[in-house]
Amino acid sequence: MEEIKNFTISVYTENNVGILNRLSAIFLKRHINIESMTVSKSEIENVHRFTFVVNISQVQAHKVVGQLEKQIEVIRAFFHTEDEIIYNETALFKISTEHLYNEEIQKRMKFRRAHVLTITERYFVIEASGSKENIDKMYKKLKPFGLLQFVRSGRIAITRPKMAISELLQEFN
Repeated sequence: MEEIKNFTISVYTENNVGILNRLSAIFLKRHINIESMTVSKSEIENVHRFTFVVNISQVQAHKVVGQLEKQIEVIRAFFHTEDEIIYNETALFKISTEHLYNEEIQKRMKFRRAHVLTITERYFVIEASGSKENIDKMYKKLKPFGLLQFVRSGRIAITRPKMAISELLQEFN
């Protein structure tokens, strides 16, 4: 049986209504759970980039990318292993103000590239960025302080090697 691991799938598309539904349906049909997803502009005007994180085999990743590329609005799709990308996530932690000066929280913020985003009479919000593992560790450390709210972004990623998409996308300008 082939090894299941994290893959980051990047899909470059035209920005058309309903494209997210059609792309996510490809994962749904194959019973693949999307661990995270982000959408943003790409380096080329009028081209958007969807970034999906999934736990699948390399064979499945190859098949999914092939199916994604069959969508008419999709310009190109790629899959990458963890070693082939540089990535980050962002998280917000809302905590009661009674813990604002707690030394444990202050220590965690310094270690995790975090800072206080806002302070009110009743709560304060910490913003942190880093790998999924770093955000998970910070969550575990802050949970005992009674998190009022917690939210995290999907993965944003760029590839370590140059991607052929750059030349292809230049043709659309």
